[in-house]
Amino acid sequence: MRFTLIKNLKKDSTIKPMLNGLLIFMLLYFAAEVFVDYSNFGLSYEQVKFTLFGDEENFLEPISQASFLEYIHTKIFFMMMILLTLSAVFIRLSSRDSLKLFCLNSVMISALTMLITLPLAYYTSPFFTYIYLLTYYVWHLCAFYMVLHSLWSLNFAKSI
Repeated sequence: MRFTLIKNLKKDSTIKPMLNGLLIFMLLYFAAEVFVDYSNFGLSYEQVKFTLFGDEENFLEPISQASFLEYIHTKIFFMMMILLTLSAVFIRLSSRDSLKLFCLNSVMISALTMLITLPLAYYTSPFFTYIYLLTYYVWHLCAFYMVLHSLWSLNFAKSI
């Protein structure tokens, strides 16, 4: 995280390409995560409900508790790593404090809410699936915006 110490990121010939690579990999990660979640878990209410609780009419088994806990465990780890790194880059590259505050609060609150509501849906009530899906889309859109804004600021903005 040396980029947090460098005064002018645009003039540093080693950090700028590394940050560009990191941000591009983050974009790829978010795109891949959406496709993986779509195929494994679902991205609509009905798909998530069938994954969590199964469907007797279509002979679909619900997800086992062990698989669910493994899914949540890996989700927490990867989200923590990507969001903390993205937040550090975004704070460093964003010049407007109001934008920083709004984006960081939105992405962190929605990501945490998503991680809390999915187990609540699994263990208590399917109603929490709606909140899970809403926060899933909010955090992905906010994070995607933060990556694009950081790329723009790093490569095209007049000053950092």
